[in-house]
Amino acid sequence: MKKKIAGLTLSAVLLALCVSTEAQQATKVPVIGRLGASSPSAEGARLEAFRQGLRELGYIEGKNIVIEWRHAEGKLNRLSALADELVRLNVAVIVTGGGNATQAAKRATSTIPIVMAQSGDPVADGFAASLARPGANITGLSRLSPELSGKQLELLKEIVPKLSRVAVFGTSTDRSSSQSLREVERAAPSLGVKLQYLDVLDRKDYEIAFAAASKERADAILVRVWGPVITPHVKEFAELAVKNRLPAIYPDRRHVEAGGLITYGVSEPDLDRRAAKYVDKILKGAKPSDLPVEQPTKFEFIINLKTAKQIGLTIPPTVLARADRVIK
Repeated sequence: MKKKIAGLTLSAVLLALCVSTEAQQATKVPVIGRLGASSPSAEGARLEAFRQGLRELGYIEGKNIVIEWRHAEGKLNRLSALADELVRLNVAVIVTGGGNATQAAKRATSTIPIVMAQSGDPVADGFAASLARPGANITGLSRLSPELSGKQLELLKEIVPKLSRVAVFGTSTDRSSSQSLREVERAAPSLGVKLQYLDVLDRKDYEIAFAAASKERADAILVRVWGPVITPHVKEFAELAVKNRLPAIYPDRRHVEAGGLITYGVSEPDLDRRAAKYVDKILKGAKPSDLPVEQPTKFEFIINLKTAKQIGLTIPPTVLARADRVIK
């Protein structure tokens, strides 16, 4: 009888230990990494949108999810080391803020799931075999909207009626920009506009590009530069546009909030908010290769009237009426 009681007691202890272990595993707090090329201040709205997306799905940072934040502060050569750090931490998912960060994460791991908060063109950049079937450990969101660049050119034509020459500021090393440039080329003839391409690879290229645009008597600028090349310097760039009295249309809201004239583009915070859904699905067992890459669904049209006055430009009432937001 004593042996039987001892056996039952041991079984009960072992069962309790197993239940305790399973409970601990079930309540284990997932750790995810967020890798960005810019600084937290430059990406403030995007980071908060990502947190909001997580909250909407029931994740509270520091409570039932842990986020390891890594920011390269505009120094792209730091991204690889930061990505390696996240891999060594064995995070469950790496969320990347842009193409350079995704490239660094891709080099660092082929097994940890990677969620792109945004990518200019995931297929052209080599991150996905196709949008419908990414095929590897990377999925997420694309900011690619083929008609966007043509629409931006149309808006410039509306606010500058005598528009005949547009300087297109781009970055030749950004492979994803090629499709948007082709769209601009298709739209230009029907609008009676000639294009001047100017390569902006670094901050030091700003004044050179503006001088070249002024020399060729450009009537406006279409800015197709993003990421670390411009994000930390949006205010300086906007000031140069005002100084040269050149109307400019920008890719996102940060430029207009920093003094740029107008933006019509993808809502980046919305992409970051939607990235949280991918994290949720992966934490629940989904494979990145089976999650289609989604495209933008929300766009923003913002006008800075203060800047318009500074360069002596009158925005037509019909254009103002269509704006999502007007900064006065």
